[in-house]
Amino acid sequence: MAVKFVSERNIKFLLYEVFDTESLTGYDYYSEHNRKTFDMIIREAVNLSKNLLYPVFSEMDRKPPELVDGKVKVHASVKTILKEFGKGGWISGRMPYELDGNQIPHLIANACEFIFAAANYSAAVYPGLCAGAAHLIQSFGSRELFDTYAKKMLSGKWQGTMALTEPEAGSSLADITTTAEPAGNGYYLIRGQKIFISAGDHDCAENVVHLMLAKIKDAPWGVKGISLFVVPKYRLDEKGALISNDVTTAGVFHKLGYRGCPIVQLAIGDKNNCRGWLVGEPHNGLKYMFQMMNEARIGVGIGATSIATAAYYASLDYAKTRRQGRSVAKKDPFTPQISIIEHADIKRMLLFQKAVVEGSLSLIMQCSRYVDLITALPEDKREKYNLLLEILTPVAKSYPSEMGIQSVSQGLQCFGGSGYCDDYPAEQYYRDARIHPIHEGTTGIQGMDLLGRKVAMQNGKALLLFNAELEDAVKTAGEFPDLAVYARQLENARAKLQEVTMHLFKIFQDKGAEVFLADATLYLEMFGIVAIAWQWLLQGIAVQKALQNSSNNKDAFFYQGKFAAMRYFFGYELPKTIGLAERLMRGDGLTVEMTAESFND
Repeated sequence: MAVKFVSERNIKFLLYEVFDTESLTGYDYYSEHNRKTFDMIIREAVNLSKNLLYPVFSEMDRKPPELVDGKVKVHASVKTILKEFGKGGWISGRMPYELDGNQIPHLIANACEFIFAAANYSAAVYPGLCAGAAHLIQSFGSRELFDTYAKKMLSGKWQGTMALTEPEAGSSLADITTTAEPAGNGYYLIRGQKIFISAGDHDCAENVVHLMLAKIKDAPWGVKGISLFVVPKYRLDEKGALISNDVTTAGVFHKLGYRGCPIVQLAIGDKNNCRGWLVGEPHNGLKYMFQMMNEARIGVGIGATSIATAAYYASLDYAKTRRQGRSVAKKDPFTPQISIIEHADIKRMLLFQKAVVEGSLSLIMQCSRYVDLITALPEDKREKYNLLLEILTPVAKSYPSEMGIQSVSQGLQCFGGSGYCDDYPAEQYYRDARIHPIHEGTTGIQGMDLLGRKVAMQNGKALLLFNAELEDAVKTAGEFPDLAVYARQLENARAKLQEVTMHLFKIFQDKGAEVFLADATLYLEMFGIVAIAWQWLLQGIAVQKALQNSSNNKDAFFYQGKFAAMRYFFGYELPKTIGLAERLMRGDGLTVEMTAESFND
């Protein structure tokens, strides 16, 4: 039986029934596309995933990268994957036509990323990093840099990376010590160390191109002194041949999960012969990098949702085929055992997974639509969607990451003891999922970003726009009798979130920033639950419209499942905001007052 790791039906439901992707073709930028081409792209993404990515999903985990004689050896399939993704235009798909891209809407491109990562998360990272690094050069670098480096990354011949983290500078990028000294020939001499660099070196690409943060000599202190550079593993000599650029892999980290992709430590410029080329203007590196970081944070949300989705379908398949026990209403030992999916507690765990993964994917698609509107609209009409994207990015990163782990855990639980063993994929999904609350900014960083920056930006304008989005959904849902109760629940939760937000800013005035931000992660959690409830209400509206417009609906079970998952989220998950609100309103500063010494023994 074919393995199922995504639902094409659910993807199309979100694309066409919830987010009206076809309407994007009314904008000039996307006018050459249509529903037929969108469907073809999705179908091809599924086929590529089934034929190329999923078959090596377990093997890449069992045979992780190794550093052998100074070279990082990865699974041989990575070379084919990069080649096929480059040749098929999957890496360059979002690029404009003039740069040999296809101007694919982000809704479609991110749906494809979701499919790829669900099939094999580690494998999907390689081309994904190439696309992100190339886009950064396109946005801020010169045409010469783009032609020299980005084109090779888009072809899948060269690997792209983000090189930010250092041994003493993780989340605190102001403390990086990698230096860049002008050499007077259009390049800088780079020297330092970088750690935790995904796909930072491997033997399945001809070259590795790092988008690296460093400080130019005599630069301002802190983040204002950080610049961005292109630093290749191999540079081109006068004849166009690749020669060493004094970038050495010092080690490969051995990881809990996500084992198919190497995370490496780099030694840069040990021989004082590493050249880097400035991207954009000096001292703007962090500003530039945050474009890629924000894209990467949405990408983390996609990856987390993908893994949890694949785990959901694995547990669903097991629950349908595994027979164990009998109905509590008919405890007759002589009757045949029933499939475990007939047990209420198994249904609860499956509903939890369905509510989390389909709600998370909906939020990712919501953000993708905002990016598409930012891309397609005139500059003077983009602000609304820029602000909405800003405030939702930490949520779209953290909710799928944190809840994805819980979802995968419930999926593993459905397997019972078998889920703890490597005969089934549940344990690998569980290990793979754990990276997402950590990389590209921990959940704690996302909480401080949301409460400390995004909520307050432009005097709270982003939050006002978010509230308006929810109010529009509540108003529309109120027109359907079956949704009225859920519309009221969301409105109450929205109002409570607003009340909590105002109270926290009063705490800021009275007690200062430290107490204000002490429970920022809990605020992020509450915000995330409300945001996913909004997404489920939007899906509920689409379900009601579909059922209204068809008396003999062939998708009746699909829509019934959607409605049940929405009911689950509003009945089981949304009430959690009550306790979170109570904790946040208290603002007693316990975690600030607790001393390090008090944790002794």
